[in-house]
Amino acid sequence: MRYRLAVVAPSMVDAVRNVGGWMFDRVMAGWDVTVLISGSEDARPLQILGATVLELEQSLTSQAHGPMPHAIAVAADLFEVDARVRCGVLDALDHGTAEVTVWGDTCPSELDARIGSVQHELSVAARAFKAQAFAAAAIGGPVIGRTEVFRGGLPLAQLAGVRDLVPMG
Repeated sequence: MRYRLAVVAPSMVDAVRNVGGWMFDRVMAGWDVTVLISGSEDARPLQILGATVLELEQSLTSQAHGPMPHAIAVAADLFEVDARVRCGVLDALDHGTAEVTVWGDTCPSELDARIGSVQHELSVAARAFKAQAFAAAAIGGPVIGRTEVFRGGLPLAQLAGVRDLVPMG
């Protein structure tokens, strides 16, 4: 059985820009990564990173769900505006059922005391594949850095020694 990461993002660009390298490194470590995005955007940039792409609204309203993910990553602004996403994240934190990672400019107040700053150092391959995903999505902007920074809770130290998110500070 493979570990599963569910990424919940408002758009393909947001997911690629903020967690693309980490997703790729998890895929290379044998994880199944699924990205839930709004609308019918081009999935190719996320597929370059090794992710399966599903439509967010359809997934959230579906009665049939597969196995629960071992890790959840969510955009902070989506957590703030969608009660279903907020409820799922808080439930995972309350019950300790999944590692929770949040990205964005600010940390939602409900999560601030529960999760701390963490970072992931991207592999050379992750930087190269993220650059290809940027090109496929026509994303401009800053050069791809060596790390991606998040807020995270319930580290996966107990899951087969996975320690790819390192506390900051």
